[in-house]
Amino acid sequence: MNTIEERRDLSQSPPAPHPDSRNGHTSTETPAATREQRLPDDDKASTNITPGNRKWLRLAIIGAAALVVGLAVGVYYFRFIGPYESTDDAFIEGHATAVAPQVSGRVVQLLVQDNQEVKQGDLLFAIDPRDYEAQLALAQANLAAARSQLTQSKAQFGVDQARLGQEQANLIAVEAQADYSKADLKRDQIIGSLGVSQDQIDLAESQAHSSAAQVEVARNQILAAQAQTALSQASIETSVANVQQNEADVRQAELNLSYTKVTAPETGYVTHRTVEQGAYVQPGQALLAIVPHHIWVVANFKETQLTYMRPGQPVEIKVDAYPQIKFKGHVDSIQHGSGASFSLFPPENATGNYIKVVQRVPVKIVFDDTLDAQIALGPGMSVDPKVHVK
Repeated sequence: MNTIEERRDLSQSPPAPHPDSRNGHTSTETPAATREQRLPDDDKASTNITPGNRKWLRLAIIGAAALVVGLAVGVYYFRFIGPYESTDDAFIEGHATAVAPQVSGRVVQLLVQDNQEVKQGDLLFAIDPRDYEAQLALAQANLAAARSQLTQSKAQFGVDQARLGQEQANLIAVEAQADYSKADLKRDQIIGSLGVSQDQIDLAESQAHSSAAQVEVARNQILAAQAQTALSQASIETSVANVQQNEADVRQAELNLSYTKVTAPETGYVTHRTVEQGAYVQPGQALLAIVPHHIWVVANFKETQLTYMRPGQPVEIKVDAYPQIKFKGHVDSIQHGSGASFSLFPPENATGNYIKVVQRVPVKIVFDDTLDAQIALGPGMSVDPKVHVK
């Protein structure tokens, strides 16, 4: 009991004095009061913030941060996203020209390799020309024979015309002789047997009949000469046609001979080469392709992205193969119709259940600058165009 009372008295007794190092006196202040006096003013203020105040302070800081982030996102959207339309469904396109021979034969000379740059008119490969040289020589010989036949037909026509003229002159002569014989017979018949003998009258009559027959023969000869002249004229026309046909054969043989040397149809790069020297090739067989320098981009935008898109708007083009390079271009044209409408099997929306699907429309984009020859761009490569629509 005494022990408990002593502890209670100790708890109620004032604290023991503490020495004050500053003035050398003892102090009766508690340790908490001493710490409060030693704290700076800011720390004293912080000790006065209640848990409720700390909660509102955190909410204010979070709201301010959210407002700043929202403003930043809005500025970024209206500056870098809103004015643009982009798609990853875009590829480089170009007119790749397939090169095929127009005559058959064995390749005796091959002058190009894969991915080699060629100019328009450069020799790509050559086919053995000996067969076509022989065909050309034969066609030229046939042409010479046809021209000789034409000359002969013209000469024969001249002979026949001269013969016709001769026969016409002979007709005039026999007609004159027949007229004289008729007149002589008429005189003898008028005079009668008192002035001439009967034999003379009979002779005149015979001469008159003979002259009339000669006239008939001369007329028939003229008809024959006219027919021969017409035949000669037809022979000339036939010879002319034969000459023209042989001239065409010569030109065709010359073309076939020229086709043995296959040249580049346009400037570009050799791709997809399958021909080798010594191979036998056929007409129309694709042996290689030429990819020209002129290429463009076909971007399949969603139809909802075309609201503000117009030809001429600038485009920033990023090629997947060269992500560090940004190419400049512009919208050339927009296809009037979705890509699905021109596919092999267009959709039939009027049958069955209908589910609306956003369609894609091809947009042609051309490059503004001349492309560097060291950058390998070709049909089929993926790009990401970004069109500035606002």
